[in-house]
Amino acid sequence: MSLRMASAVLAGWIVVGGHYAAMAQSGEAGPPPQSPVTPAGAPDVAPSVRIFPRPGNVFPPPSGPGFYSLVDHVRHETRQAPPPSGYPASAIMAPSFFDADFRYLDSIAPDDRRPFERLKRRRVGERLLFSTGGAAWYRAHAEANSRLTQTDQTYGLGRVRAYGDLWYQDSVRVYAEVLSAWRSGGRLPPLPIDSNHADVLNAFADVKLFEVSDHPVYVRAGRQEVLLGSQRLISPLPWANMRRNFDGVRVFRQGAKFDVDAFWLEPVVPSRTGFDQPSHDVQLAGGWFTYRPTRGHAFDLYYLYSNNSTSVVQQGVTIAPSRFSTLGSRYTGDRANVLWDIEGAVQLGRQGDGDLVAHMATVGVGRRFAQVQMSPTLWVYYDAASGDAEPNADDATTFNQLYPFGHYYLGWADIAGRQNIQDVNLHLGLYPVPWMTLWLQYHHLWLRQARDALYNAAGAAIRRDPTGNAGTHVGDDVDVVVNVHIDAQSDVMVAYTHGFGGRFLEATAGPNTAASGQAFHLIYNVRW
Repeated sequence: MSLRMASAVLAGWIVVGGHYAAMAQSGEAGPPPQSPVTPAGAPDVAPSVRIFPRPGNVFPPPSGPGFYSLVDHVRHETRQAPPPSGYPASAIMAPSFFDADFRYLDSIAPDDRRPFERLKRRRVGERLLFSTGGAAWYRAHAEANSRLTQTDQTYGLGRVRAYGDLWYQDSVRVYAEVLSAWRSGGRLPPLPIDSNHADVLNAFADVKLFEVSDHPVYVRAGRQEVLLGSQRLISPLPWANMRRNFDGVRVFRQGAKFDVDAFWLEPVVPSRTGFDQPSHDVQLAGGWFTYRPTRGHAFDLYYLYSNNSTSVVQQGVTIAPSRFSTLGSRYTGDRANVLWDIEGAVQLGRQGDGDLVAHMATVGVGRRFAQVQMSPTLWVYYDAASGDAEPNADDATTFNQLYPFGHYYLGWADIAGRQNIQDVNLHLGLYPVPWMTLWLQYHHLWLRQARDALYNAAGAAIRRDPTGNAGTHVGDDVDVVVNVHIDAQSDVMVAYTHGFGGRFLEATAGPNTAASGQAFHLIYNVRW
């Protein structure tokens, strides 16, 4: 069956199935919650879901009696705690829909659920469990000196997603999700992640192989989004209008304290004119291991192998062909309102005609003031990724950021990626009311090596002074992000970012390029 025909069948299945039926800023790294007791007489069809790993810059939400949505506030409906939901209280949803946790519905009769919840975890016969749903968002953007050019532009981005999810007990799963994304307006050409009309985002099958210590081991084959650890290296890029996906095979097990994930993947290349296809010239393989000794604490150990046989040269720097391994680890946790996030990785292999030896490190310490009004959490981070003192002169030493969650860690101006960079950044998270999140960021950015390039959030080399005379000070980035949780299904996010160019950007600016820029973003997202 061709991919075009398969996508049509999958889309039809999602539509027919419908007739049957909050960056998660507080990502929990503890043991998986217990599944609710199934209703009397119902078959035991309650497969587990993957735990969303805690990202960096996390702001623990408030608890206790209060209004947990704008609608609650308008109706004066006080809740004793945040209501359970499979969706985060944020317009940006990092986890994939296939990892949304709606197991709390198993203890609620279908007629007592909210309308959109009636589409989830519907029992079909004695052994089948079906869910369907989706999301739609619209984004308005106004950018001055967009992409560090001297072009101002306003444009809109829209996207619709729909999925169907069918389980046979906990033995077999078939999941499919389609997406249509588009852009309107704007003066600069659309980015590859801006538009993608009527394509397959996810289409895979899971099969249970066996159990280890009462926890199943699955093999997954097909098209899929991938989210691992902090998302600094592997992320579905939830900010993008077209989320990142791969074709490939994974074998994974998630237990109460120990997880294993092994995979072989090829990145899917978005196409605005045809169906997306994987890049057979680029492969990603490896293993990811997570240990959670206690609730809120997690250790990651990972090995990633990347092979790119294409030829890529940017700003005079050879990026590919490349073949290298990444070995890294992460420790994150909290205790007595003190939070920490530590991650490091080394890369060894080949790039161009020379050897590659590179590294990156992140150290973050946070403090939550739980008893203070607005529940503030303050983080201080230092991020560093190696650069090359003499690009193309022998061995390469610039870290390759792989497939990260751009836009989240190194500033919303997107002028810097995790390559040849140092960043001292501050984050303040506030909850003026339980249904509103205020996130303030400041980034001070400078290059590790003056003769290497500045790489943007996508990992592309965008500016370089081969002499090094432009210095290393990239600039400063100030971001203000506000998220309003309207109700269980919808959120509005407003963001403003201002990038102040430093000496390096000023010295490398040309007739059509700029050193500074600013942007305003407005997002409305509704999920069902």
